[in-house]
Amino acid sequence: MTRNDLVPEVLARAAELNLPGWYLTAGCLCQTVWNAVTGRPPAEGVKDYDLFYFDDSDLSWEAENAVIEEGKRRFGDLPVMAEIRNEARVHLWYEARFGVPCAPYPSTEAAIDSFPSTTSCLGIRLDDRGEWQVYAPHGFADVFNLVVRPNPGRAPRSSYEAKARRWQEQWPELTVLPWPS
Repeated sequence: MTRNDLVPEVLARAAELNLPGWYLTAGCLCQTVWNAVTGRPPAEGVKDYDLFYFDDSDLSWEAENAVIEEGKRRFGDLPVMAEIRNEARVHLWYEARFGVPCAPYPSTEAAIDSFPSTTSCLGIRLDDRGEWQVYAPHGFADVFNLVVRPNPGRAPRSSYEAKARRWQEQWPELTVLPWPS
């Protein structure tokens, strides 16, 4: 991850936000690895840097938006799009966006577990000592071996297939496994 200079910088700034249960997660992590494995520039094709947190004390859009606005100030000088989301609120909008209901998540880790591809079920954050804490429920083999694996039962098939298509256009070396029948 340190080959992409933006990852440690985003992590450091995210830690300053002091958000509960936060992780830098998803595509920016596996895509940085794919770039390293395939010899591309470290940040090439990384669309956004997802920063998830979990705060169920206030599920209002106003509370989440205040964090998003603070993130814009924190990350505004970086050449990244930081997508900040309170995972405690996902169930409030998920069905309207993806066409299927989503039960409330009990934690950020549960939200990460629900990604369409197990390959991108990754999260990293800095602890109070500045040490990296990693959440990788499916390990790293698929990430380093350029395998995109579906996560059925956790996300809609259409989300998986759309992401897999987009990723394979950018990284044609990927092996995309089919959604199980």
